[in-house]
Amino acid sequence: MNVAGHAAIVTGGGSGLGAATARRLAALGARVGVFDIDGARAESVATEIGGFAARCDVADADGVAAALDAAAAHHGIARVLVNCAGIGTARRMIGRDGPMPLPEFERVVRVNLVGTFNVTRLAAAAMSVLEPLENGERGVVISTASVAAFEGQIGQAAYAASKGGIVALTLPLARELAQFGIRVLTIAPGLFQTPLLGELPPEVQASLGASIPFPKRLGTAEEYAQLVVSCCENAFLNGETIRLDGALRLPPR
Repeated sequence: MNVAGHAAIVTGGGSGLGAATARRLAALGARVGVFDIDGARAESVATEIGGFAARCDVADADGVAAALDAAAAHHGIARVLVNCAGIGTARRMIGRDGPMPLPEFERVVRVNLVGTFNVTRLAAAAMSVLEPLENGERGVVISTASVAAFEGQIGQAAYAASKGGIVALTLPLARELAQFGIRVLTIAPGLFQTPLLGELPPEVQASLGASIPFPKRLGTAEEYAQLVVSCCENAFLNGETIRLDGALRLPPR
């Protein structure tokens, strides 16, 4: 699918991977809805790219439905959904203070996994009634996992479980939505230069980059966005999780 002229939704579009994706899609002619829990950031990116902004908690059913309705009224029903919204936590299941509080685990799973499913189910339902394009395609859903889904480190139980769930969703949803001509893909990034990593000291960032086989640096948000576009354009990509990590394999810690 050539994204030009089509509507797209990017969750977590106010910063990091989501913002870079929103910018690239808009640069290629897509009409982009920028969803983010931080309404000011969403508005800033949307203003920059001529898109539509909505403050949105991805795990809130009514809130997402309202945001999708508003975006559709502004620029039409989206044929492209990119799920970038997510959070992380670093906590051992059994730490010095005892077991990890259950609400902390539930919060990460709620935002990352339940949120991804929530936005996907609502956006895909809207896509399913669109007129198919020339090749029979109606849309594409691209979610964001992590290499932690495969090699979760100590202290990443909640994060790895939530991202592993996204990987596990990919094939069954691709199979289910095939009848509507909707493809489903997931990207699993490695170590990327995001606002979160940007808070680390430069020497720590350099050390992390040096741990990647090649290229020996952190990934860029623009490289993630480039892969999103490739996923949109290549109609035979479906039901797959694509690692974007420079051949990185995470150690236990």
